[in-house]
Amino acid sequence: MRLPLLSTLLAPGLGAVVVALALPAHAAPSADHEMPFPCGQEWTGTTRGNHSPSAKSIDWNRPDDAGDPVVASAPGTVTTANATSGTGYGHHVVVDHGAGESTLYAHLDTVAVAVGQRVDQAAQLGTVGSTGNSTGAHVHYEQRLSGSVQSAWFGGAAFVYGSTQRSTNCVDVPLAANMIGKAPAELVVYRREARSQFQVLRPGRTPKVRRFGTATDEPVLGDWDGNGVANIGVFSPGSATFALKVGSGRTRVGFGASGDQPVAGDWDGDGRWEVGVRRPGEATFHLRAADGSVSSVRLGDASDLPVTGDWDGDGRTDVGVFDQSTATFTLRRVDAEGLVWTAEVQFGEPGDLPVTGDWDGNLVTDVGVWDPATATFSERQALRPTAARSTTESTVFGRPR
Repeated sequence: MRLPLLSTLLAPGLGAVVVALALPAHAAPSADHEMPFPCGQEWTGTTRGNHSPSAKSIDWNRPDDAGDPVVASAPGTVTTANATSGTGYGHHVVVDHGAGESTLYAHLDTVAVAVGQRVDQAAQLGTVGSTGNSTGAHVHYEQRLSGSVQSAWFGGAAFVYGSTQRSTNCVDVPLAANMIGKAPAELVVYRREARSQFQVLRPGRTPKVRRFGTATDEPVLGDWDGNGVANIGVFSPGSATFALKVGSGRTRVGFGASGDQPVAGDWDGDGRWEVGVRRPGEATFHLRAADGSVSSVRLGDASDLPVTGDWDGDGRTDVGVFDQSTATFTLRRVDAEGLVWTAEVQFGEPGDLPVTGDWDGNLVTDVGVWDPATATFSERQALRPTAARSTTESTVFGRPR
């Protein structure tokens, strides 16, 4: 199959050019890519005959796009996070998707990820800029196979170079918390949209929906007011700011840095939850107390995903990490004598996303996973998270990818 010929057009002030080209298509990549922009946004993707390193690369533009978020077109591991180069690609990010496939996002203004970090689809990587060999704000994007640039595919279809398309990079993010007031945790998904929404599963009833946040925000849940029921919140990666919702009001907390991964928990056991972050490049949790003081805990490595929960039922939230490549949780707790203990729990399959919650209402948090391909939550139920004997309950909730 050949793509249609495109007319030549130079758009003033934009860093992209549409040129007459007929590009051969290739087989769809193994990774299911979506456009590298938040859900619902419209962008024009162009190329030119002398586009380096390949006319199969895409230059993305829309009006006034400088500083707009750039997100991962598919999940993967960051292999390059260059925030200093003034030549060539300029500030750029490369994400490895496995099977020899990778994507490149170039000429960025800011970079919000670290080498080795595992990123989910639609997670923010940086912002649109004009760094390096660039004459105007735009994003240079490549889909690669074994290092060679390929014709791009999005949503299972070959991209038509020179077209304007709407991003359908609108994924669900799995969560769990006591959202209604009873001890067992409810299953939740955060649906990334222009105006995102939290959906709370209520068996036999329609999900409870609360709109909050944007498509590039990262969701958090926590009992911000200490009434025993979890509230919603989001973390904005670009500004490193939490917005926490309680009733009709909201509280903003500036904490962390661009690219941090948000967490929440009752770090001191007083009933009110506080926020924190995990910095992938340091593999370190930074936990904020109510008085503004910060404690730090190093655990795991850059590619691990953070989780939190009360692993021993003492009323204080502990931290942990999930290795997505091996589907292994590493859970950390501190006993009454101040000794630190860690334990590993294998659960789920590689590629699953971690979820934690008190599935049986015994006031001890257990682990679980969500399969993005089937939108299936699997809950590991045991007397304690590391118990040898356990049962598994599975529930389909959310949109599969």
